[in-house]
Amino acid sequence: MKISKRAQAVPPSATLAVSARAQELKDQGMDVIGFGAGAPDFDTPDYIKEAAIDALKAGKTKYTAAAGIIELKTAIADKLKKENGLEYTPDQIIVNIGGKHSVYEAMQAILDPGDEVVLPTPYWVTYPEAIKLTGAVPKVIQTQKENGYKITPSQLKDAITDKTALLLINSPNNPGGFTYTPDELKAIAGVLEGTNVCVMSDEIYEKLIYGDTKFISFASISENAYNRTLTLNGFSKAFSMTGWRLGYTAGPLDVIKAMGRLQSHMTSNPVTFGQYAAIAALGPPAEEAIENMRKEFERRGKYMTDRLNSIKGVECLESTGAFYAFPDVSGHYGRTIGGEAINGSMDFAKVLLEQANVALVPGLPFGCDNNVRLSFACSLEQITEGLDRLEKWLAQ
Repeated sequence: MKISKRAQAVPPSATLAVSARAQELKDQGMDVIGFGAGAPDFDTPDYIKEAAIDALKAGKTKYTAAAGIIELKTAIADKLKKENGLEYTPDQIIVNIGGKHSVYEAMQAILDPGDEVVLPTPYWVTYPEAIKLTGAVPKVIQTQKENGYKITPSQLKDAITDKTALLLINSPNNPGGFTYTPDELKAIAGVLEGTNVCVMSDEIYEKLIYGDTKFISFASISENAYNRTLTLNGFSKAFSMTGWRLGYTAGPLDVIKAMGRLQSHMTSNPVTFGQYAAIAALGPPAEEAIENMRKEFERRGKYMTDRLNSIKGVECLESTGAFYAFPDVSGHYGRTIGGEAINGSMDFAKVLLEQANVALVPGLPFGCDNNVRLSFACSLEQITEGLDRLEKWLAQ
């Protein structure tokens, strides 16, 4: 059967590919340590699961409005006002089927073929593929380790042309584990004033920040920023609800209505009883549940970063958000380890997995071939054992 050129052009997700290969080795009886996961290793809190069960028992199993139930959109609007300083009406919010759906649908609503999207590295692997599926063009901006892998105002100014339609900001960042400061975001917002460039601010990791890091929503910087920004968030990371597939987008009413029209044909509503669980997720028990998880991630991240920096030829910036370390391992490129040449992050990840049974994600699909991504969304015991194996493998 014929396969469309569009589908042929989309590569598989690098993160899911690593997880799949690691699982193959596990199924063969190998003791694999997996640092590839983009999901918390904590269970969904019981109060959320109980709300879903109650909704099922109450018959909340039918279609809802395509954009989500009004009760959930109201709860999200209340959350955004209280926690992010953002005033949105429920009509300015759409509930999507996971964060990937939010990204894809938002881009389909605002991008046309030939538009340019400013995409700083490192970027989540789905962003460039979602851009290309609209016919738009990713304009990749290579950031520098010296700047914490963050785009600078001068880089942004130089990148903007009359074709630029969108800037993509992801803070806290996957895969980089860094967070833009309020001042850095304000400087970026200043560059955009007087332009027609929209902003997609992916804030899915907002609750997972460490040390003295301060998070702010891009849209809260100014009225100008608010009017040009789509704020994307969801329940997967902070509430450990990855499999529930619930994301949301807030922004200008005309864009949200356009997304709603697309969603009415694409998927209809998110899972009905899951929406009622999401309402519960935003309730009072959330603060304690999230903080317990956040503190444990902070402890693991500090340990992982310190260990990585103790390994010769590895440099890793401290993680200030999300649950990833993104070390530069290029000091080992050009080597031969166990008879295999290491000439980039793809080689590094492949050979490490096959020879030492440690799974991590190469940096090339994130736009940074000098780096690899390790998730610390696994136990401290696994982190210790995995880093022991990594250090021993590199010491050959």
